[in-house]
Amino acid sequence: MSNSMSIAIVPPTTEADLRWLAHLWRSEWGGDGMVSRGHMYPLSALHALLAKVDGEFAGAATYRWDGAGGCELMSLNAIREGAGIGTKLLEAVERTAREAGCRRVWLITSNDNVDAMRFYQRRGYRISAVYPGAVDEARAVKPSIPLVGNHGIEIHDEIELAKSLAGEMR
Repeated sequence: MSNSMSIAIVPPTTEADLRWLAHLWRSEWGGDGMVSRGHMYPLSALHALLAKVDGEFAGAATYRWDGAGGCELMSLNAIREGAGIGTKLLEAVERTAREAGCRRVWLITSNDNVDAMRFYQRRGYRISAVYPGAVDEARAVKPSIPLVGNHGIEIHDEIELAKSLAGEMR
């Protein structure tokens, strides 16, 4: 993929969009639900944005309003890494959150996901909390969470990263 490609970011509007998103979640996240801070959120309860390149699905982001002036990014997937798709999706979620009056965007990742931590920190996110043992507890709700993850690292902890939409962490 070249840098001259056009990435369209759109909400899912058709049954085909929703089927593709559900398939992506099952293949990438192990089901139709995401556990964050001990709560299970079904895909159907979340907002979503899709990335398309030349009409083909290229990625997706899902998010929710947290009720405290924030937007929790629940998932971010780019089918082709390094093509700017994840960045475009993240920017679209941030813009949508800002327009909705949110003060911050935040997310939870697991301690093994060093690639994601690098990605988000390069885009202005900061580690705002660490929850030791939270993934171990989440397995009671979602047993499909693996014991060992990226780079052979055992998965035990949740790491929260956040970005102030006002330009600085609050």
